[in-house]
Amino acid sequence: MANQSDTDYSGSCGDNFRPETVVIINCVLNVPLILISIIGNILVVAAISRTPHLRSPSTILLCSLAFSDLLVGFVVQPLYIASELMENDFLYEVVNPLSFCACGVSLATMTAISVDRFLALHYHMRYPNLMTAHRALYASVTLWIVIFVISFSTFWKEKAYYFSAAVCIVICLLVSTFCYIRVYRIVRHHHLQIHAQRQAVENTETSQSTERSIKRAMDTFVFYIVLTFCYLPLFTAMVMFGVPRIQLTSAWNLTDTTAYMNSSVNPILFCWRFRELRTAVRKTVRQMLCRPTEVTSLT
Repeated sequence: MANQSDTDYSGSCGDNFRPETVVIINCVLNVPLILISIIGNILVVAAISRTPHLRSPSTILLCSLAFSDLLVGFVVQPLYIASELMENDFLYEVVNPLSFCACGVSLATMTAISVDRFLALHYHMRYPNLMTAHRALYASVTLWIVIFVISFSTFWKEKAYYFSAAVCIVICLLVSTFCYIRVYRIVRHHHLQIHAQRQAVENTETSQSTERSIKRAMDTFVFYIVLTFCYLPLFTAMVMFGVPRIQLTSAWNLTDTTAYMNSSVNPILFCWRFRELRTAVRKTVRQMLCRPTEVTSLT
């Protein structure tokens, strides 16, 4: 992530904001995002763990996403705020790899979810055999390990860190874009198939299953739009920072916050778009709120 210690503010671009102003804005924006990220992702993980019928290969990826987003809100953002306020070089060095690790896993997992939705539509009949719980778990662990190793390249060479981060972001965005373009084409084709099946009143079960896959794929397209909005500014900043003669202003530090914002928005989007998860989260909240009341009444 681009930090103030990494950026020269005396460049020809001009700094429309004083660095102190950007620090205050960053800290103020991150505080509510931290609360939303922690509460939202804890509820998502708790709801999935308490609801057996939600457990599937797709929800393994969702849990991995929730854990990475929780790491962003619980560890990365508080350290980021501390580094912004204290201007401590050691904190900057710690925040950089942690930010890349947590946000990188979140971004990579969102990309894996887009691939999962593409496979569910393109290989509809073979999907249960292609995406098993074991393979989903293996993919999640692999993503964590790869991103973890890359994230600590900042201790080897700073330019290599920014280059690796930019490459990872653009690869994830390109893969997601490819998947959703293919998903859009498949959805159009399936709509025609469903219409024909309804006209013939045949294969109703297959038609309903296909409709569910289409709905889920279109739901995750919303996540792609949000993902692009959150990470494209950061990718632009990292590319510009890697160009020797380009000097960024302090306002570009806000791109870190836009990337962190994705970890707060993800649980809200998943609960909004997926009814079963939303119902499970509501049930979990009721259980958490009623438990102290029940204990008090017993005493």
